[in-house]
Amino acid sequence: MLTIAIIDDEQHCINRILELLEPYGDNLEIASFLTAEESIRGIEILRPAIVFLDVQLRGRTGFEVLSAITYRDFSLIFTTAHEQYAIAAFKCAAIDYLLKPIDESDFERAMRKAMEKVEQTQLAERIGILLSHLEKDNAPKRISIPYKEGYHFLDIRSIARCEADVNYTHILMADGQKYTVSKPLKHFEGLLAEHDFFRIHNSHLINLDYIKSYTKSGKVTLLDNLTLDVSVRKKESFIKTVERR
Repeated sequence: MLTIAIIDDEQHCINRILELLEPYGDNLEIASFLTAEESIRGIEILRPAIVFLDVQLRGRTGFEVLSAITYRDFSLIFTTAHEQYAIAAFKCAAIDYLLKPIDESDFERAMRKAMEKVEQTQLAERIGILLSHLEKDNAPKRISIPYKEGYHFLDIRSIARCEADVNYTHILMADGQKYTVSKPLKHFEGLLAEHDFFRIHNSHLINLDYIKSYTKSGKVTLLDNLTLDVSVRKKESFIKTVERR
């Protein structure tokens, strides 16, 4: 029996998920909750395998639910009607989400990962990363990097640069460590733009704190003495960004 909790403050949204769950057969135990308070109690009692959690819950948020519960041994899938709301935080934490109205193929993809327990791996740690990105403070932020056995958790301040390799990205740390992820560089450009990273070239995204020197001819040297070209198209914007710091 697969136990599922659906948390949403709109009944028609709950009904949509119930409809999408019909092909998965009768071997499901499903409970739904309309408020944050109900869901906090319900999760602790039900101890579900999969949780669909709406971002907005009648003046409360799904993030408050996560902060309040002690049981976190489940696969988590957020649902939201707001495309930009917290999406960057979800991506930094590598936590799955579905945009409303929920598309059937997106739902099937999320369910497949949930049932394979991909979304359950190191969830408590990833929730911590998610919540830290939602806080408006200057505390150190991290990102979740998936690999075969689970996730690496990297301090953003310690990332020196990211380098494209077709549909892969190599993440180079200040201490020389290297991580390779099956996501394009554009994915990390979106995640790290707010953390003083700049894409100087199609192949390179650099941490501006790791610049040793730059020239107006279009060369930038990092603290490890690696020299990279700034593309002609990016040069003016890059120089203005550096000079504003």
